[in-house]
Amino acid sequence: MGASNIQRDSFFSQLMKLVVPIAVQSFMLALVSVTDAVMLGRLDQQSMASVSQAGNVQFFLNLLVTGFSIGVGIMTAQYWGKGDGKSIEMIAPLGLKIILVLGGAVTLAALFAPTTLMTILTSDQTLIPLGAQYLQIVAPSYFLCGITQVYFALMKNTGHTTESSTISSVAVVVNIVLNGVFIFGWLGVPAMGIQGAALATVIARLVELLLAIAVTKRKGNVQLRWKGLLEKADKLLYQDFLRYTMPVIGASLVWGIAYMSYSVVLGHMDGDAVAANAIISVAKNLISCLIRGLGGGAGIMIGNLLGANLLSKAKSYAARLTKLAAVVGICTGAALVALTPVIMNITELTPKAAEYLKVMIVFTGLNIAAQSVNHVVLDGIFGAGGDARFDMNTNIIFMWCICVPLSLMAAFWWNLPAPVVFCLCNMDEIIKLPVVFVHYRKYIWLRNITREMA
Repeated sequence: MGASNIQRDSFFSQLMKLVVPIAVQSFMLALVSVTDAVMLGRLDQQSMASVSQAGNVQFFLNLLVTGFSIGVGIMTAQYWGKGDGKSIEMIAPLGLKIILVLGGAVTLAALFAPTTLMTILTSDQTLIPLGAQYLQIVAPSYFLCGITQVYFALMKNTGHTTESSTISSVAVVVNIVLNGVFIFGWLGVPAMGIQGAALATVIARLVELLLAIAVTKRKGNVQLRWKGLLEKADKLLYQDFLRYTMPVIGASLVWGIAYMSYSVVLGHMDGDAVAANAIISVAKNLISCLIRGLGGGAGIMIGNLLGANLLSKAKSYAARLTKLAAVVGICTGAALVALTPVIMNITELTPKAAEYLKVMIVFTGLNIAAQSVNHVVLDGIFGAGGDARFDMNTNIIFMWCICVPLSLMAAFWWNLPAPVVFCLCNMDEIIKLPVVFVHYRKYIWLRNITREMA
């Protein structure tokens, strides 16, 4: 299956088949955030900022869900390279069990304690009730999204990357159209404002899940066996799943909670800082789609090669991917800075928020090249070989021991301006690059983690 394609196709032929669909999928998902920001920004700055802060709940869930779905993906990629589809169908239910519990818990929290969640995320009393309204309606989407991610992990790592991208794109179009319908009252529907944006998200997530189920059910595709939830898992396979997934979860949580803390720090400074941070986050997500595509493609490609036991080829491809990541990162950062006039006009901002945003754009443009290399190497190459523990350790050192303390002191002790705090929050990508390079050269990640299953 996978191994024959690996041996036949050239580097760039394989890479483009993976990168383009994943990049398109990332772009379309980021486009939803853009339309939310633009449409809600047309209502007022508070609506946009409140939904941005409320989005941290989805962000936190994604840290967990993505971690487990990546765990499914790491093992799926290697077993697909080996040509073992039966083991893949045993792996997916392991991640699905945990994701169902997590998605259900966050859904219940958003339904029954939305104000409490918003109080944690911001002290701005104008944002809390608006964000609570959004959370209570958007809550079911958290449960649906978790299930869909497992389907996507199977599809991407078994040669169906284009199909997963197409499904996401369709869901995004549905979301954008319904945003207009429900937020502003198009087609005679009552205008619902923030609540309309939440309802559009829920419907789009349901459409996305149904399409993913339909595609996976096609004859010849690797199936997500729901009855596997009730079966006793193979002991060795389950141990492998935990061994290679838990460090991913750890790295994801360590990074994500630190990243959320930055948003909370800015959220407790002033509304202008929240608004500027919301805009730069949307712009960065939108323009970084090629970086995410390259990282995702690197993980699948290297994982397939390692599973097929083509270690020398995996080493060669990893070197080329790392160099390509640097080039893509530099170009992406330059493009972001060049688009400053466009970004400044995404929505109406106060003069103070606009000044904040200008500084944030320049720093992000400089920082994104380092982020590109780190994403491809740490999440793609290291992850493919089951070496996520290093990612977790670097996040602990550079984020929690350096950036988080500095940002807290800068905001609440030294009372530095919001743009300075923003820069201190995000400088970890730059300062950890030398350590990442040294670890890469040890080639701990260069290993086949599959087993001979009965």
